[in-house]
Amino acid sequence: MYFEQILRRDIGCAAYMVGSTDSGEVAVIDPRIDMVDEILGLTARDGLRLRYIIETHNHADHVAGHHQLAARTGAAIAIFHAAGVAYPHQALQDGQELALGEVLLRVIHTPGHRPEHVAISVIDRSRGDEPWVVLTGDSLFIGDVARPDLAIPGKEGAEKLFLSLHARLLTLADGTLVYPGHIAGSLCGRVSNRMATSTIGFERSCNPALAIPTVEPFVIYMTSSLPQRPPNMARIVDMNRAANPASPAEPLPLPPSEVRRLAQEGSLVLDTRTPGEFGAGHIPGAISVYPGQGQFQNRVGLTISPDADLILVTSEDTMVASIVQSLSVIGFNRVTGYLAGDMRRWELAGYDTEILPQISVRALQQEREQAPGLQVLDVREPGEWTAGHIEGAIHIPFYRVAANAGTLDRKRPLAVICGSGVRSSLAASLLQRAGFTDLRNVTGGMGAWTAAGLPTVQAGDQAGTRSEAITR
Repeated sequence: MYFEQILRRDIGCAAYMVGSTDSGEVAVIDPRIDMVDEILGLTARDGLRLRYIIETHNHADHVAGHHQLAARTGAAIAIFHAAGVAYPHQALQDGQELALGEVLLRVIHTPGHRPEHVAISVIDRSRGDEPWVVLTGDSLFIGDVARPDLAIPGKEGAEKLFLSLHARLLTLADGTLVYPGHIAGSLCGRVSNRMATSTIGFERSCNPALAIPTVEPFVIYMTSSLPQRPPNMARIVDMNRAANPASPAEPLPLPPSEVRRLAQEGSLVLDTRTPGEFGAGHIPGAISVYPGQGQFQNRVGLTISPDADLILVTSEDTMVASIVQSLSVIGFNRVTGYLAGDMRRWELAGYDTEILPQISVRALQQEREQAPGLQVLDVREPGEWTAGHIEGAIHIPFYRVAANAGTLDRKRPLAVICGSGVRSSLAASLLQRAGFTDLRNVTGGMGAWTAAGLPTVQAGDQAGTRSEAITR
């Protein structure tokens, strides 16, 4: 059997190439649009022929690469018959088997995450008649299961997912290898494990979601504390269903005058430099979205409209292509261009800049002691906040800051903090765009705060702290 796992840890995606080393035929399961060249490189390297491109479901978190692979190889796209797609495809049925030499791929309908979702069990007949591997897509993860609320109401999805897990996947032998569609970093579940494989037996014993024996408590568990749903998810599903989805255009290098004109006409400037570089001087109204610490696509998807026309600012022009590709993975194809020659060109042109002061955690503590009017805004996730935060801080997750800016006092200074200084730079830039002027970003974030031995409290420990009743 031929088997290859292809990982993208940015938003926790996994694709698979499975087939026969004897016949040279393979299928690829759940390829992302930015995996196409890598997959073609593997087929060329190993002398393989791509026969099937299988989608376990219509993905909501990333743009799939089935169109590009089919166009370049002639392979058939296969997806469950109820997927409602507009492109030519082989409609899969529950229990159907696809033969690749001595290897069989068996379709297991596993609704819950989405109604059309399937898992694929893999049988190597040269070794035996039972599944050796199961590719679980967005149903069973490592230490977690998929969220049930992306296509249908969460309660209905959770009920279907419970049956899919217990009546379909958990009937497989304990030794069956589990390879999921997502690992840590994905918004398709609460998965936090960076491990990329497990077994049915280990998950049966150690997965908290599988330890719940009946439907009702499982539904409650699965519909509580889910990750925020990015507003671009519906658009990504539509792109993945479409017959001819739009491809990103090549962004143009733009002089400062053209960037200024487009920004004045409504284009949004995404500044992808470090928070420190952004803080030292940026185009007025720009949003700080640094890609250097992972989760870049999730931060963009949670805070930026997919309808926005975008202009990029980078540290180097050579970074533009990779950023455009990262944006295309989440369906952001409207990148008009980029500031050629970085911010130095803008400054040499004599145009206005804004600054976002950067302060250390020691400076923040000193200012809190000397300036009682200082507001501290913590923009981390609820679980991070609950585990420990600065006494008296206000909690609004970064993706809700723009909608809840009105709950903050514009007349008082405001320090924004996250775990490292990246999400807080994004949140502060959103506030700056909304008209806040007395802002500072805390470098190093709560990681630096706790490392410095500065005090924290847990949720409910003290008066004066509030976690906003915020617009969702």
